[in-house]
Amino acid sequence: MLIPRSLLLALLPLALSAPTSLEERAALAVTPYNQLSISAGTAGNAQAEAIAKFPFTADQFATVSAADLATIQTMRESAENAETDAFNPAIAAATGDTATALQNGKIKNKVLKLTFEVMGLQIQQAQGKDTSSDIATEQTKLTNNIGLDTKAAGQASTAVDFSG
Repeated sequence: MLIPRSLLLALLPLALSAPTSLEERAALAVTPYNQLSISAGTAGNAQAEAIAKFPFTADQFATVSAADLATIQTMRESAENAETDAFNPAIAAATGDTATALQNGKIKNKVLKLTFEVMGLQIQQAQGKDTSSDIATEQTKLTNNIGLDTKAAGQASTAVDFSG
């Protein structure tokens, strides 16, 4: 089958403008923490909620650009900062059911943070950097927090407003 010359000429600008390397692809935009957060609602499904927020699947890890990896790391840092700068003080100031709901939200936030950490390390591993020891360490923390979230399934979970 012959492709008409006019079609080839029409598609040529698209082919020439296509990214030729991982660095040239459009970079992933940083999602503000309040949009990224999975802490509101109920406890028990943090793992699935965190995975749904992650912008890549494992079969794409080898092709994630350095800029996108940096964005993923920035979003993980935002979740970590929300934990230390917003959740911890809010929990310290709260009592009773409010404190429990905030603690559940903090656990869900930890699942989000650690999911981004583990998957970021897995991206580096898929691209040739040996991060296996770090993956094992962070996966242990993630598994522990998933267990805590599952144990609190059905309980209220409260988010914090954080812009850092």
